[in-house]
Amino acid sequence: MSAELAAKAQALLALHQPGNPGVLPTVWDAWSANVAVTAGFSGLTVGSHPLADSIGRPDGEGMSFDELTTRVTQITGSVDVPVSVDIESGYAQSPRTLIDGLLAAGAVGLNIEDTVHSEGGRMRTSAEHADLIGELRAAADSTGVHVVLNARTDTFKNKLGEDDERVDLAIARMTACAETGADSLYPVGFHDEETLARICAALPRPVNAIANPVDGDLAMYARAGAGRISFGPIWQMNLAKVSAEWLARWK
Repeated sequence: MSAELAAKAQALLALHQPGNPGVLPTVWDAWSANVAVTAGFSGLTVGSHPLADSIGRPDGEGMSFDELTTRVTQITGSVDVPVSVDIESGYAQSPRTLIDGLLAAGAVGLNIEDTVHSEGGRMRTSAEHADLIGELRAAADSTGVHVVLNARTDTFKNKLGEDDERVDLAIARMTACAETGADSLYPVGFHDEETLARICAALPRPVNAIANPVDGDLAMYARAGAGRISFGPIWQMNLAKVSAEWLARWK
């Protein structure tokens, strides 16, 4: 099993190509995963927000790590592509528990953010977040599987610092994570092309960009230098919107 997971981890890592970004649709259950794979995608992300919604829990670690991995196991058991999982800020679990739980569920990548939901939503310091990435890298490497670590910062989401310094703050935080073992870097937010290009040019690892699958421009993300694209909860939200329109005809 570890050899199979190791191969999937390398396949996931290979999808991260600056200027030719791997698009990893963000799914929440086996059904959405199969829709994405049938549409031709060769890697997936599992989003905490849409997954939490799908089981009646709030985002922000309103579900448990066990609830998350139960659903991830269903997803990886239904599709034969590499899967990365949004583990929010880590559910107050140790790096070893997180890595072992994800691998047991068949996942080969993770996304971890610097907003600590179990501690009132505080942001980790840059050093804290980088140290956590280093601990996750060490835990993963000890298994023989190069789990793909996507380090996320909520610098823009949480409006850290002043407007004119926020890009530099995000770059500094992401650079620190790259130095401790992150494979990709996720300064979450919808950035214009100029800002995204500036971030991509400054960072030493592929940048994950969030996109709207309905009206996003893949060519723009490629020009800006993004290496990976995911959808957050946006695909599910748009499905909910159009479904409500269809169902309204039958009221």
